Amino acid sequence: TLPVCVQRSKSPEASISRHEGVKFEDVRVHLLERKMGSSRRRFLTHLARSKGFIVEDTLSDAVTHVVSEESQASSLWKWLKGCGLKNLPMMHILNIIWFTDSMREGRPVAVETRHLIQVCDTLPTMAEATTPTPVATVSQYACQRQTTTENNNKIFTDAFEVLAESYEFNEMEGPCLAFRRAASVLKSLPWAVQCLGATEDLPCLGEHSKAVMEEILQYGRSFEVEKILSDERYQTLKLFTSVFGVGPKTGEKWYRRGLRSFSDILAEPSIHLNRMQQSGFLHYGDISRAVSKAEAQALGNIIDEAVHVITTDAILALTGGFRRGKEFGHDVDFIVTTPELGKEGHLLTSLIDQLEQEGILLFCEHQASTFDMSKLPSHRFEAMDHFAKCFLILRLENSQVVGGLHDAEEGGRSWRAVRVDLVSPPIDRYAFALLGWTGSRQFERDLRRFARMERRMLLDNHALFDKTKKEFLAATTEKDIFAHLGLEYIEPWQRNA
Repeated sequence: TLPVCVQRSKSPEASISRHEGVKFEDVRVHLLERKMGSSRRRFLTHLARSKGFIVEDTLSDAVTHVVSEESQASSLWKWLKGCGLKNLPMMHILNIIWFTDSMREGRPVAVETRHLIQVCDTLPTMAEATTPTPVATVSQYACQRQTTTENNNKIFTDAFEVLAESYEFNEMEGPCLAFRRAASVLKSLPWAVQCLGATEDLPCLGEHSKAVMEEILQYGRSFEVEKILSDERYQTLKLFTSVFGVGPKTGEKWYRRGLRSFSDILAEPSIHLNRMQQSGFLHYGDISRAVSKAEAQALGNIIDEAVHVITTDAILALTGGFRRGKEFGHDVDFIVTTPELGKEGHLLTSLIDQLEQEGILLFCEHQASTFDMSKLPSHRFEAMDHFAKCFLILRLENSQVVGGLHDAEEGGRSWRAVRVDLVSPPIDRYAFALLGWTGSRQFERDLRRFARMERRMLLDNHALFDKTKKEFLAATTEKDIFAHLGLEYIEPWQRNA
């Protein structure tokens, strides 16, 4: 039998009495007795009316907000669709969180994704009815999508990043990459996902990803992610790997020895920190803070001036997240080279000497070039290339930054330490290095995967090799590389995958 949802209207006198002291005329709430119970429903009804809410005793087309404690979304919606309501698509179907938030605020709070009770095969709610839907197929490759610094699905991508990092700590590369690809797809969407059904045609979203999304849509959070965030091992590895020079394997080794804090590590006499780790701990307060765009530009001016002391024809390019238009980053990356092939050979060592003479070099690890064209093409993804590079910590003065240092420490110190990476490719490899060092990491992975899977080419920071023609393809600009791959050129600020 059909549920009895729409009953006879109450008398006008009862209606007037029920709506006395109304503050919010546009909101009409109905509390579903299903799973709630009659006594609790009476109490909540009285509470809401005392705060100026209209609470309708019966579920009818006049209701705007339906509140339920039903945990099974599919069961609830099956019941609702059997009520014969014409206005169901325009109603907010909400969990009890919206109600308790509204009672606490003393007003109807804005409906957020975490408040909605939704399943993929239901009629859309009012919130969904105004939500844009994709009008074109979303590519599985980030290099065929344009992604800005905005993120309309941060509630999901943040959860995926935690899961990816957890798998990375466990050295499970497959699931780690799967969640990062899923996050990358959601970041590219110009609309916010409010119903799992909207993701049906999206690539790279596996069953695990969709299960996490469904949980977030229903409860406003992922219990799996919350469990990870509260896990001692995850918290400890997250802390240890935040130190410059400490990777997951070192962090895991320290964790297994029972160490849980920086003070534990520094007090343990059997642990011998390398130079990079020593500097990481020494300058942790500074280099764990975000670097602003103004600070990155100031460092660019300093390095540009220093390198032009060495050679007047030097080429310097800011790369990484700042080239992609980000306002803040963890470090600052630069490419430095010269237009004369071979002249870049000693450029970094001379630049290091110059920075040291200026008294701003706090740490340096230089890696000489191991680049050998005869060993190309590479068939596997490598995080680092074989060009000469150095990892630095530089002293940046407040007076050198337009607007001053970002988030300056208390105590009046006039400078901060900043992490800077420099790479120096030969000029004929410059376009490939610039593309690779601009990122983002997921964009680069997908670009290489696209080249291999769709074009039978091998791409990395050094070169582009056509396996069909069995030849290397020359490029002087990033646009040349995109053209070789048959791709529309994507600007750096659209590569935040």
